[in-house]
Amino acid sequence: MLESCQNAQERWGGVHQLIDRWLQERHELVRAYDLLSDKPQAPAANAQDLQRFCEILVDYVSAGHFEVYEQLTGEAKAFGDQRGLELAKQIYPRIEAITEVALAFNDRCDNGDCRDTASLSAELKRLGQMLHERFELEDCLIEVLHNSHEQQGVASV
Repeated sequence: MLESCQNAQERWGGVHQLIDRWLQERHELVRAYDLLSDKPQAPAANAQDLQRFCEILVDYVSAGHFEVYEQLTGEAKAFGDQRGLELAKQIYPRIEAITEVALAFNDRCDNGDCRDTASLSAELKRLGQMLHERFELEDCLIEVLHNSHEQQGVASV
C-alpha cells in the first residue's frame, strides 16, 4: 500500500508542483501587467518594466504549452478521461490564439515598435482582457484535467 501511495505521489505530485510553479508565474505576470497599466500616461517611457513584463509573458505562455498542458493531457490519458480530453481539444485552439497575440506583442516590443504611448496603452488593455480569458480557460483545464484525477488517484491508492 505504501508503495502504491509513493507511486501516485511520484506520478501526480510532480504535476501538482508544476501547476503550483506555473500559477506563481501567473501571479508574477499579473503584477508586472498591473505595474505597466497603472502608468497609463507613459508605459513606453518605462522600458525596463515593459521588458520585464514581456519576459514573464513569454515564459508563462511557453510553460503552458510545453510543460503544463502536456502534463495535464498525459494525466487525462492515463486516467482514460475522454470527457476531459475532448474539453481540452475544444479549449486549446482559443488558448493558442491568445498565445499568438501575446507572442506578437512581445515581438513588436522586441523590435522597438512599442514606443507609441497611445497604441501601447490600447494594446496592453486588449492583451490584459485576453490574458484574463486565458486564465479562466486554463483554470477550467486544471479543474477538469488535474483536480478531478487527483481525487481518483487518492481513491485508487
